[in-house]
Amino acid sequence: METLYVNTDTKEYPVFVGEGVSSQLAGFLKKNFPNLTSLLVITDETVGALYLDDLKTRLSAFPLHTYVVPAGEQAKTFEVYYQVLTCALEKKLDRHSLVIALGGGAVGDLAGFAAATFMRGIPFIQMPTTILAHDSAVGGKVAINHPAGKNMIGAFYQPEAVFYDLDYLASLPVAEKRSGFAEVIKEALISDKAFYNWLRNHIHSLETIEPVELQYALTNGIKIKGEIVAKDEKETGVRAYLNLGHTLGHAIEAEYGYGKITHGEAVMIGIVFALELSKHLHSLAFNRTEFSGWLRGLGYKTAIPAGLSAEKLIGRMKQDKKSVGQKVRFVLLKEVGTPVLTEIPDSVLRDYLNNFLVAGRTACD
Repeated sequence: METLYVNTDTKEYPVFVGEGVSSQLAGFLKKNFPNLTSLLVITDETVGALYLDDLKTRLSAFPLHTYVVPAGEQAKTFEVYYQVLTCALEKKLDRHSLVIALGGGAVGDLAGFAAATFMRGIPFIQMPTTILAHDSAVGGKVAINHPAGKNMIGAFYQPEAVFYDLDYLASLPVAEKRSGFAEVIKEALISDKAFYNWLRNHIHSLETIEPVELQYALTNGIKIKGEIVAKDEKETGVRAYLNLGHTLGHAIEAEYGYGKITHGEAVMIGIVFALELSKHLHSLAFNRTEFSGWLRGLGYKTAIPAGLSAEKLIGRMKQDKKSVGQKVRFVLLKEVGTPVLTEIPDSVLRDYLNNFLVAGRTACD
């Protein structure tokens, strides 16, 4: 087990990473929450069927309630959020209760937002069960979706701890591994050229990745995320760099339909596009052909899905919470490890998007 610490202006908390770390949770609760009155474990249908009974056994010494939500982005709706709060009220949770998010990024976002708003805030703990959640579980961003945009209703609300049990990752389908690993690649690109080179030289398959390599990659990703959050908890500056690939990625998710493409796969298409923009707007010296070939070897698509237009994607990007005054801003790279936030005029963005769409269709043909 490795223990990392995230230090923000509002809280310091541990991130426990390793195989079997969930066995340490009961002891952590007894030590840090001696007046704990009850627990509410929020999980989804898929994860709950695999791991909920085991967690309930580990936490049998505590008054415990559970609530199971739909898997994926369907968990992050107003209706499900309301149902979770209704459950908390019916089970008589109070300000000495604690929420546990057992699941991927969607469950963590929902459970964290419920904890942030129930009785004006009760503590919660993240227990990620996906690779993607190594990123979303750290940093305190919690939210639900609105039909007009992803994560539009939310808060900054830090967990009390993150228990990242790598045993949970064994059951992940390869599509979910691919989705999560996109964030690891993003973290390397914005922060650490040596780490990026390590990924290129060591990770050639997400189906057969060795546990020691996976733990090294995830631990480094969490460290990068933690260091950035420590500098900028509320995303007024450098934390925005973590959005590399997300401006277009979120637009693809929303326009294509949540659930039709995974978050990480959409973000990876956004990263490829951002690198293309970086070449033209910031003279990035980077072999995008080799990069795209590596990605395809890992199973990623590198082109925007068919049927999506530049105009509709730009409209979605303008609805994104990162846009300011209806102006679209992208995280681009001057070089690997040196990101820069860049506002792009609609006419320029439209031209590059149309070229990217055409290049994608040609590659598919």
